[in-house]
Amino acid sequence: MILDIENKLEHVVTTLEGTYHTQEVFTKFIELHPKEWKKHKIEYSKFNRSKQFGRTIPLPRPEQSLKKMISTWLILHKKNG
Repeated sequence: MILDIENKLEHVVTTLEGTYHTQEVFTKFIELHPKEWKKHKIEYSKFNRSKQFGRTIPLPRPEQSLKKMISTWLILHKKNG
């Protein structure tokens, strides 16, 4: 989970020019917030190692979950070009 994702995404889209889509925001987010991205991937990895087969709900891969967060944010803010 990425803390304060709303503000971070707002910051990312202010650095983009013209129209943008989920992939452009995703790439720029990783560029501007590498520590948060690394922490997000580490949390996923820890969860994957700790789970017991059949006892937990699998998490989406970090790339998928961040893109979903971005997509949802863009839809809510009507900024998905």
